[in-house]
Amino acid sequence: MIPYAFLLPGVLVIAALLLYPIAQMVQMSFQEVGLRQFRARNPLPAEFVGTENYRQVFESELFWSSLRNTMLFALVAVALTLVFGTLVGLLLQRLGPKMSTTVVVGIMAAWAVPPASQAVIWKWLFDADAGVVNWALNLLPDWLSRLVFGRAEWSGEPWLNDPLPIYTVLTVAVVWASFPFIAVSVLAGLKSIPSELYEAARVDGSTGFRTFRAITFPLLRPVFSVLIVLSIIWDFKVFTQLFLLAGGTNMPREAYNLSLWSYVEAFSSPPDMGLGAAIAVVLTVILLLITFVYVRQIVKSEDVR
Repeated sequence: MIPYAFLLPGVLVIAALLLYPIAQMVQMSFQEVGLRQFRARNPLPAEFVGTENYRQVFESELFWSSLRNTMLFALVAVALTLVFGTLVGLLLQRLGPKMSTTVVVGIMAAWAVPPASQAVIWKWLFDADAGVVNWALNLLPDWLSRLVFGRAEWSGEPWLNDPLPIYTVLTVAVVWASFPFIAVSVLAGLKSIPSELYEAARVDGSTGFRTFRAITFPLLRPVFSVLIVLSIIWDFKVFTQLFLLAGGTNMPREAYNLSLWSYVEAFSSPPDMGLGAAIAVVLTVILLLITFVYVRQIVKSEDVR
């Protein structure tokens, strides 16, 4: 009983901060909740509408476009974050103690920047008129710019008006803020690998990539598994950066992801919080299914070994 008594405070905190709000969200998704339920005088009780909100979600064209944007962005962002973070982690292992500490402090400063501040920084960098990105691209030789991008003039380029450039900027912003955590986690895992294994690989004439594939990656597989799950969860529910980068509810509807669509339905005029809650529940279920399938594959592979 004593171990359970020690766990009880943590369970109560989790129930109050996570489980209760989730239960309220699920309940609201089966109701019609609007201004009449939140007015100061004589609020009306929420009306139970069954699965009507879910029917509206799945019949809306915005659901499929938002789902596509959510999944494609998460796929690209997770892949780039893991690759870039792993490369930086391998670099940190090769640096001396002082330089490694300096780099770690520098990249973790980027990771610690709040999402709202990240969005403001990158929105300024990609500003059409005064952005540093357009200024830097105009400095490229015309032949090089035409060869790489198919154009030479970048003045006034609106990066945040259409879905593709919006998600390009969003991907850069999210990867910039996320890779430090991956890099430091990989570095911690690398320090747990016995150096004798690398010495033996060097004696056998193994190349860097072959050493990574045969020694580093297999031994860091548990670390990568956790990092992939966390990255999927974080990138699937990106909201703040997209909301601020693309101008909030004024952004093109084709650029919505599920998180932003849920917010728009719940809080735009006229607010429909029941529909917004239904979208949030659908996003949560999709995320749980993806995470469950991935974790199940990890467990099966561990059992096989």
